[in-house]
Amino acid sequence: MSELKTIVGLSQEIRELRALIQLVGPSDSTVLILGDSGTGKELVAKGLHSCSERAKGPFIPVNCGAIPKDLLESELFGHRKGSFTGAISDRKGRFELANGGTLFLDEIGDMSMNLQVKLLRVLQERTIDPVGSTQATPIDVRVIAATHKNVETLIEQGEFREDLFYRLNVMPVEIKALHERREDIPILFDHFAQVYAKEGNAPIRLVPASMQLFLQYGWPGNVRELSNLVNRYSALYPAQQIDLRRVPASMVPAGIRSITDNDSADALSVLMSGFAEGADSGPANIGDSPAAHYSQEAHDPEPVDEVQRFIMLAQGGATFPEQGLQLKQHMLEIERSLIKQALGRAEGNVSKTARLLNLQRTTLIEKINKYGLSDSP
Repeated sequence: MSELKTIVGLSQEIRELRALIQLVGPSDSTVLILGDSGTGKELVAKGLHSCSERAKGPFIPVNCGAIPKDLLESELFGHRKGSFTGAISDRKGRFELANGGTLFLDEIGDMSMNLQVKLLRVLQERTIDPVGSTQATPIDVRVIAATHKNVETLIEQGEFREDLFYRLNVMPVEIKALHERREDIPILFDHFAQVYAKEGNAPIRLVPASMQLFLQYGWPGNVRELSNLVNRYSALYPAQQIDLRRVPASMVPAGIRSITDNDSADALSVLMSGFAEGADSGPANIGDSPAAHYSQEAHDPEPVDEVQRFIMLAQGGATFPEQGLQLKQHMLEIERSLIKQALGRAEGNVSKTARLLNLQRTTLIEKINKYGLSDSP
């Protein structure tokens, strides 16, 4: 039962998955786990094993796609001494090693048709024929198979036996992709941050805007990709709060970078509309115009912040810095600053703020959450 704790999440999909594992686990029936790569199929298989009467027996995993096809038969069923070149002694296969327990056949869709026939016979007769043996060996093994492929499509293409599919698919278990249960992303991040925190270090954290990027991202690599990313940042920035806008681009998935590019374009649109309004009708609705700030700089004892400096630069009121600048970061900071000012002018009224910024109310709410401005006045 402890294995179920490793299936992290509070979404409805994950709660139903854990309940299904507890229901199917004790049945001893063959199970076929379906799900995209990286969704945690082996974790589910271990959960099924831990819920069964075989929990005290061995759990033996085999990745059928990682073992050369000409060696997979020997790997699964074993061989006898002298059965082929290099077979210098008898060797037990994974089925014999899993006797009394569970054999997990991952990526079953990669198994050759010839080997599928032999696996079907094993499932039917509960005996194996080691390579080079003339005598069948009885086994007591529960088989759990898994694949990320569409098995029905493989059957139509003649790449998977239909009768084997029905033998394996006695108890189907499907794992939803991470993008279909986005509410689990913050919980998974915290879980992996704890896992990868070095001894004596606090787990890493994300600034609200970066967590929003995680929630928007499609996660093609699913939970495995999220785990690897948290591992990466835990090594690079131990115990720190991470802002993805300040992380080297090579360390950020291309899909997340594309989201920040789109956000920068949105920020530029808001900024330019503010410029146009200021040029046409004096100070903008959300506060004093950037030009007014600039004209007051000589009389203001306080230094002008980076957002104001960037606005001045865009208006031609400042010299472009020799060291250059981070355009995307500045665009996002400007958007955040303008929204915060508008919220202040509207005394926290979201509908009024949306009118001041000429945004849809739902779009504004998304941006308020993204920038962590929900507590602004």
